[in-house]
Amino acid sequence: MSTVLFWFRNDLRLHDQSALHAACQLGAQHLLPVVCLPDMQATTAWGFARIGPHRRAWMVNTIQNLLKGLLDKRSQLLILNQPAATALPALARAVGASTIVCEDIAAPEEQAEVAALRAAGLQVHTVWHSSLLHPQHLPWPVQRLPAVFTPFRQQIEQAGLQPAAPLPAPATLPPAPPNVPNDWLGDPTQTLAALAGSPTAAYARSAFPYLQGELHGGEAAALAHLQQYLARGLPHSYKRTRNDLLGLDYSSKWSPWLATGALSPRQAMAQLRQFEAEHGASDGSYWLWFELLWRDYFRFLHLQHGPALYRARGLGPAQATSHNDQRFATWRAGQTGQPLVDAAMRELAATGYLSNRLRQVAASYLIHDLACDWRAGAAWFEAQLLDYDVYSNQGNWLYIAGRGTDPRGGRRFDPIKQAATYDPGGTYQRLWGTA
Repeated sequence: MSTVLFWFRNDLRLHDQSALHAACQLGAQHLLPVVCLPDMQATTAWGFARIGPHRRAWMVNTIQNLLKGLLDKRSQLLILNQPAATALPALARAVGASTIVCEDIAAPEEQAEVAALRAAGLQVHTVWHSSLLHPQHLPWPVQRLPAVFTPFRQQIEQAGLQPAAPLPAPATLPPAPPNVPNDWLGDPTQTLAALAGSPTAAYARSAFPYLQGELHGGEAAALAHLQQYLARGLPHSYKRTRNDLLGLDYSSKWSPWLATGALSPRQAMAQLRQFEAEHGASDGSYWLWFELLWRDYFRFLHLQHGPALYRARGLGPAQATSHNDQRFATWRAGQTGQPLVDAAMRELAATGYLSNRLRQVAASYLIHDLACDWRAGAAWFEAQLLDYDVYSNQGNWLYIAGRGTDPRGGRRFDPIKQAATYDPGGTYQRLWGTA
């Protein structure tokens, strides 16, 4: 084969890039890296844009950094403002390629993209590399995954499983093919500018003021953030502060980079283990491992159950799913009249970020107090969150709704009790009391 297309998906990095290494090992004379931008005009079944301005801006920053990283290796990145299912077969014909290598993503829409490419006659090699542990290394076949997280974690730890060492970035990449037609090349700066839009963020109040300081999307900022987080000894305080609501340092803030693949979980874990070797392990550093295992668990659930996770019933028995458009609209706008929930929804809309504690409280209120469809809430979080991750978003909403694997049949959080526990002085609620 003379040319291989490498399709970047949710793995927008060069370090620990198993799929990219696999593409290089095919022995092709030329390698053409490609990103296919999502449809910015797409709307959800609930009537709002599928990708909001904060996610768009974060995505643009991430792709810009990837473009720079590839240019530094004397490669290039073709940025296509078209769906992969139509753009990649046409590009393959234009450059004489028949093979695509890409990340394997076990969610229905992403699986359908790969199926469409194969139906178009292309050979598509998919590589799984978004989890900390590889599914083939688990103590059981993924189809026998424990139905509850705690036994999953316990059996992983009893087996002594640890992630493989992260791969270094490739030293060199095969050159791009010389025959890429000019009408495919375009101007990446203009293409990305059209995607970015003009988000406004309440930086002074944000717990993750992206586009300020060093908090940019992309691999370079991800690795720098990881290094400074460890250098300041913050893993030791993680368990104690992780449920706080204000400020940058109460949680690791790794998730925005993990979500786009700009940071590999194996890279994060390897550096955390090195930190523990030098400074000692603690409950806090253990809890970071714990949270990464939760992230893995939601991925493996997708490998086990696939499209069933996207049914209204989820993994539960058939049941009615109530919804009320007006109540849902008040929730989205932060106008329900419940102070903590409204503050959370205003922070989310203004900044694209929300603490994990408040994500659970807001989701619970929508489902259990407002009696709205959990899928509508999941779609709103998908649109708004900088760190939207298809696996974790779906898994967490199913968990709160009681339609996933949790044996307790859902989780209801009393917002008044949550406010008394986590915002006793009302500081957070006053900060986000107005939009």
